[in-house]
Amino acid sequence: MSRNQSMTVLNPATLNSAENIDETPIYHIQQMYDLSKSASDTWKEKSVKERLAFIRKVKDVMLDRMDEIIDVIAADTGKVKVEAVTADVMPVLDAISFLEKTAEKSLAARRVHTPVTFWGKRSYIEYMARGTVLVISPWNYPLQLSMVPMLNALAAGNSVILKPSEVTPLVGKCIEHLFMLADFPKGLVQVAHGGKDVGAALTGGKPDYIFFTGSVATGKKIQEEAAKELIPSTLELGGKDPVIIFADANLDRAAKGAAWGSFTNSGQVCMSSERIYVEQSVYAEFLEKLQNETVKLKQGTDVNDDIGSMTYPGQIDVIKEQLEEAIAEGAHLVTGTFPRDWDLSAGLFIPPTIVVDVHQKMKLVQEETFGPVVTVMPFTSEKEAIELANDSIYGLNASVWSKDIKKAKRVVSKLVTGNAVINDVMMSVANHHLPFGGVKHSGIGKYHGKEGIRVFCHEKSVLLDRGKKKTEIQWYPYQNKYPKIRSFLKLMFRK
Repeated sequence: MSRNQSMTVLNPATLNSAENIDETPIYHIQQMYDLSKSASDTWKEKSVKERLAFIRKVKDVMLDRMDEIIDVIAADTGKVKVEAVTADVMPVLDAISFLEKTAEKSLAARRVHTPVTFWGKRSYIEYMARGTVLVISPWNYPLQLSMVPMLNALAAGNSVILKPSEVTPLVGKCIEHLFMLADFPKGLVQVAHGGKDVGAALTGGKPDYIFFTGSVATGKKIQEEAAKELIPSTLELGGKDPVIIFADANLDRAAKGAAWGSFTNSGQVCMSSERIYVEQSVYAEFLEKLQNETVKLKQGTDVNDDIGSMTYPGQIDVIKEQLEEAIAEGAHLVTGTFPRDWDLSAGLFIPPTIVVDVHQKMKLVQEETFGPVVTVMPFTSEKEAIELANDSIYGLNASVWSKDIKKAKRVVSKLVTGNAVINDVMMSVANHHLPFGGVKHSGIGKYHGKEGIRVFCHEKSVLLDRGKKKTEIQWYPYQNKYPKIRSFLKLMFRK
C-alpha cells in the first residue's frame, strides 16, 4: 500500500465530497507497535492519578472544541446534531467523569478472604496493564465507541492503537487531533487509517489486547486471528433487540420510547428496538400511537430535525433485501415507503418504517437490520412473549414495559440478554456504573463499570506469608502427618 493512497469522504446526508484522508501504509504498522510498546513501558509506571491528569486534558479540549467536534460527527455520519452531542460527545464526557471518580479505587490492589486453613497468610489481587491495546471501532457512533474503550485502556496503564472505521474517517482524524492537543506522550495513542487490509495487519501485529465493536462476521474473523496467538479480546457485536409491551403499560410513554428506540440514529444502533411485541388486547391501540409518533418525525440535516441519514451505503442493500422479502411474504407497511420508491439521489435518507403482519422466520425479524425499520407483532401470554423475544441468535439488550414492576422484573430475569431496561429503551448502556456486553452472537466480554477498566489489565492473584514459620504442614517430610491432617479436616469441615 502506497503512502499516497487516500480515502475520499462523502457527507452521507448531502453526498457532497469532503477532504481526503491518507491511509496508513501497511509497512508502517510494525513501527506503530514498536513505538506503542516503548510508550506503554513508561506510561504504566505512572500512577493512576498521573494518568487521569492527562485524561482530564482530553475533557477540557473536548469542552473547548465541542461545536467543532459535533460538526465533524454530523458531516461524517449524517446524523442530526442533537444525536451527535447526546449519543457521541456526552457519553465520552460521562466516561471521563466516571474514571475520575472510580479509576484509582478500581485499579488499587484489593485484599480478599484467606481460608483459616491458611492461617498466618494474606491474599490480595493487583492489576497490571496489558501493554498495547488495539481498539477497532465502528461507524455508527464513531466518537463514543472509539473513545470510551480507549480512555479505559489508557487509565489502566496501556498504550492504544485505534483503527477507526474507514466509513467515518473524519472522526478518526478528529480523535487523533484531540489527543495531540491534550499533549499525550509520543506513541501512547496512535491512529491507523484505512480499510480491511489495515485492520487485518493490525490484528496480525500481535497486540496485547483487542477491543472490537462491529459486525458479528468481522468479530468472528478477529477472534479467529486472535486465537492463533492467544490474544484476549472483547467483542461488542450486533443485536436484534426485543421490546415487550404488556397491556398494563403506559402506552403513551411506550409509544414514544419505542419510536425513539427504533429510529434514533436512523436505526443504526446495535441496541435499536428492532422487534416490538405487544399484548394482543392493546395491539391495535399501541400500533396507532406508535404510528402517530412516527409520522411526526422530521427527517433532514437541520438542527431541529429528528432523524438524519444512513451513514454507510452498503447497509441500504441489507435493509432493501429484508424488506422486500417480508413484503413478498405478506408483510405490510404502516409507515414508510417501498424500497423501490426511496429517493437516495440527494442523500441516504430512508423513511422511518413500521412493518406488521410479519412472522418469526423472516429475515426482517431474525437478522440485524441496522436501519430505521421496526416490526410489530402481537402476543397472547407472558410465556409467549418471552419465547418470541428469546427466539434470536442475538442477546444484547431488551426492553419490558409494564406498570407491574414485579412482573416486569420476572420477565427480564427470563430473557437471554446481556442487558435489559424496564419502561425505557437502550439506556442501560448510558450508565457507566453498569457493565455492558452481549450474550450469544451479540458478543464476548463486558465493558463499563469496574469491569470496563479492569478488563484492560492482567488480574494477578497474590498469596503472602511473612516467612517466619520454619515449615508448613503440607511440606516434606510426610512422616506421621496423615492422621493429623485427616483429624484436622474432619474437625474443620464437619457441619
